[in-house]
Amino acid sequence: MPAWLKRNGRRLLLWAAILVIGVPVVLAALYRFVPPPVTPLMLLRLIEGEGLDHRWVPLDAIAPDLLRAVIAAEDSKFCTHHGFDWDAIDNAIDRYEDGGHILGASTISMQTAKNVFLWPGRTFLRKGVEAGLTVLIETLWGKRRIIEVYLNVIEWGHGIYGAEAAARHYFGKPASALNRHEAAALAAVLPSPLHWSPAKPSRHVTARIRIVAARLGQVTLIPERVCH
Repeated sequence: MPAWLKRNGRRLLLWAAILVIGVPVVLAALYRFVPPPVTPLMLLRLIEGEGLDHRWVPLDAIAPDLLRAVIAAEDSKFCTHHGFDWDAIDNAIDRYEDGGHILGASTISMQTAKNVFLWPGRTFLRKGVEAGLTVLIETLWGKRRIIEVYLNVIEWGHGIYGAEAAARHYFGKPASALNRHEAAALAAVLPSPLHWSPAKPSRHVTARIRIVAARLGQVTLIPERVCH
């Protein structure tokens, strides 16, 4: 080991710890009040040649039906869990042990943490960091801010990010004017936004839209708190 590394090893480790732990904490505290300007996925897609249509709007400027539809489609327990759906995680682990992939266990809180702070991927390291960031934003942000950020940064097509850009691209209207069917269509394509279209749905997507629309009415929101 080089002498300079021996002399400065502890200092380097300290600075590494500050960067790894401190930077996400500072950003999470900042994003509690300030919209994230860009996400790692947006930058990656931009490098890959995708466009970047991202228009931040406050939660009050997004149709309540879209909030309900996304919760119904992506995370029905969003209003009751503290970041993790342990039943879904247990089921995902069981599937993995049976030779499958770990899929379907991410909550909206986990997806928000991943989208805002992390790179794409399914490694255990990334999932571990994602878990820590999920606890952080659940603590600092609360449900209303989490769903607001989520709806503004989630990928909804090639170069399309957030509810406002998606509503205007697919339906030619602002997110505040989306009707029930359009909200269900946007929510239905979230598992595969690069391959499914809410405006020109395939038979499979049409079936998903019907399911989301049927579940939509089961989600009740209090505007001030989002969840009841």
